[in-house]
Amino acid sequence: MKLVSQAVAATCVAATLMLSPFAYAEQSDSSPSAMPSAKIAADDVVVTEHRANINGERFEYTATTGTQPVFDDNGDATATLFFTYYERQDVKNREERPLLISFNGGPGSASVWMHIAYTGPKSLRVDDEGFPIMPYGVKDNPHSVLDVADIVFVNPVNTGYSRVLPNEKGEMPSRDKQQKMFFGVNVDVSYLADWVNTFVTRHERWRSPKYLIGESYGTTRVSGLALELQNRQWMYLNGVVLVSPTEIGINREGPVEAANRLPYFAATAWYHDALSEDLQNKDLLEVLEEVEAYTLNTYLPALAKGAMLPAAERDAVAAEVARFSGLSKQTVLRANLDINPRFFWKELLRDRGQTVGRLDSRYLGIDRDDVGDSPDYNAELTSWLHSFTPAINYYLREELGYKTDVKYNMFGPVHPWDRTNNNTGENLRQAMAQNPYLNVLIQSGYYDGATNYFDAKYTGWHLDPSARMEDRIDFKGYRSGHMMYLRAEDLKLANDDLRDFINATLPAKGEAAKYE
Repeated sequence: MKLVSQAVAATCVAATLMLSPFAYAEQSDSSPSAMPSAKIAADDVVVTEHRANINGERFEYTATTGTQPVFDDNGDATATLFFTYYERQDVKNREERPLLISFNGGPGSASVWMHIAYTGPKSLRVDDEGFPIMPYGVKDNPHSVLDVADIVFVNPVNTGYSRVLPNEKGEMPSRDKQQKMFFGVNVDVSYLADWVNTFVTRHERWRSPKYLIGESYGTTRVSGLALELQNRQWMYLNGVVLVSPTEIGINREGPVEAANRLPYFAATAWYHDALSEDLQNKDLLEVLEEVEAYTLNTYLPALAKGAMLPAAERDAVAAEVARFSGLSKQTVLRANLDINPRFFWKELLRDRGQTVGRLDSRYLGIDRDDVGDSPDYNAELTSWLHSFTPAINYYLREELGYKTDVKYNMFGPVHPWDRTNNNTGENLRQAMAQNPYLNVLIQSGYYDGATNYFDAKYTGWHLDPSARMEDRIDFKGYRSGHMMYLRAEDLKLANDDLRDFINATLPAKGEAAKYE
C-alpha cells in the first residue's frame, strides 16, 4: 500500500460549499444536545495505491476513502457521507468502464458487509462457512468484481462515519428535523440521489455504464434510486442488483406471506437433518422444487380458505407442512397452519437445546431455557459482528489510512424510520420501462429467514405484472443465508454471477436503447 494524499477533494466545488470543507460533524448519541466526543471532516479524502490478483488478472488500483457532503437546495452542506471508492488503474477508456454503486440496508446499517466480504478487493477473515476466526481482519479477495467494474461503497447518514452537519451557526438540527431530512423511504432516496450525482460529477463518471447494488433494506433504497436518478438527475442505469431483497413495496401480506415461508422452512430443516428420510436423502434443490410446487398449488389456496377449509383437508395440509418444515403435525395444527418464523427458529431444534439463526439458519444459538416462543438472540448476527467490527475498524485505519476518533457505526441511530408511501418496486418497474438498457439481478440465500428466497422469487414475478420485461429480470439462489458470500463457495459463485450480469448487460457497440 502506498499513501498518496490526505486532503480535501481537489474537485470540491468551493463556491457552493457554504460550510467550510473542513467543518466538522459531531458524533453524538440520539440526543442532539449531547456533548460531542469526536469530530470528522465534512469533505476530506485519503488516496492509497494497491495491487490485486482477481479472477486471474493482476492489476493496480487506488482506494479513495473519505467524506463527501450532502447539499441542500441552497447549496449548503447538511450532512457528510463516508465512502470508499476503488478504481482500477490500467483502464484505457474510462467511459467504457462500469461503475458499481453499493449500499447496505438496515435501515441504519453501515456499508460494511458487502464492502469487506463480497464485491470489494478484500474479504473477511472467516472460515469457509463464514464463522469467526482469529486473528481478525481481511485478506485478498480473488473473486471481487473489481476486474470488471470500479466500485464505490456508500454509507448513508449516521452509518459508518457518516454524520449530520451543524448549520452555519454551529447548531445541530433537532432530531425531528433530521428525521424529516434523512430517515425515511423517500427522503433517503432523494438525498442519496443528489449525493450520487455529486460523486459521479466529481469523479468524471458520467459516460460510464452504471449499476446499483443493494443488500436487504438496501434493495428498497436502490429500487427507489433507479427512478429517482433517472427522473430527477437524468442519470440512466444499466443494472440494479437486489441482494436478499425486502418487499420493495410489493404487497404480499396475509396468506401469501405465510405460504411463502414454507420453502425456507424446508431448506433450514434439510440443512439440520430434521426432515424425514425420504426428503433428507434428496439434494436440497430437489426438495425445494417439490416444496415450491406444493406451496403454490396447495398450501397457499388452503391458507386463503381460512375457516372455510374442510377439516379433512386441514388435517392433510398440516401433515404435509409438518413433513416439509420438520415440525410436528400437532404443532402445525395448533398454529392454524400458519407458522410464525420466530417460533420456528426456537422450535425446530428445541429437543436438541439449540435455536437457529434468523438471517442465516445455518448458525446455532443456545438459550437460557428451552421453553418460550422465540430465541433469546440472533445467533448469526452476534457471529457476524464478532468478525466484521474489528475487521472494518482495522482495515480503514491501518490499510486505507483513514484515521478518525469518530466511532464507526455498524448500526446507527436512524429510527423512527418513515416507511409510508413505499412505492420503490413500482419505481423500479417504471425505470425499467423507460430505459430499455436497465436489467435486474436478484440474489438470495436459501437459509435466509428474514428476507427469504421464495419471497425474493415472488418479488421478481410481480415486479413486472405485464411480463413484457421478464427476460430482463434474473434470479440466482445460493446454499447459504442473507449474506450468501460469507460461505467460501458462494463468495466465488455470487461474484461470478454478478460479473456475468454486468458483462451481459453492457450494450454492444452501436446498440441503441430502444424497443423494437
